Amino acid sequence: MRDKRFIAEHRGGPLKKEQHYQLIQWACDCSEHVLHLYGEKVDERLVNALNTAQEWKLGNSSVGHARKASLSAIAVANESSYTSTIAVARSVGHAVATAHMADHSLGAAWYALKAVKNEGKSVDDEIKWQNEQLPLEIKDLVLTARKAKKFEII
Repeated sequence: MRDKRFIAEHRGGPLKKEQHYQLIQWACDCSEHVLHLYGEKVDERLVNALNTAQEWKLGNSSVGHARKASLSAIAVANESSYTSTIAVARSVGHAVATAHMADHSLGAAWYALKAVKNEGKSVDDEIKWQNEQLPLEIKDLVLTARKAKKFEII
């Protein structure tokens, strides 16, 4: 079930526009933090997706454009056979999809953690880093949503 706290005000929910912008920035930060795990040459579609997310945050891109960029990032994941690159691409896809639905930000963070785990690195350190990036205005929202979803890394 969808957490109604992530529904934007203009859609009848409690999420303020500034919080939505903070969520997409946090999601992008989580994805960018693990982008190096993709490999030596990052697929341009992932870079474009992250740029689209930033443009949306600035009001220079539509939600529709962000959704298309998200689908391009997911296509990168679907074309890959390496678990870490799949997780990184899915993280990016969720980050840009945050423009469409704010709770996709949680998916960006989760897939970033999955990429870290796939590479044998410390998931606890990555969770700590992610939490430190959270602005105070959305910290409780994200942390309680993670707890409610039993934010486990498979």
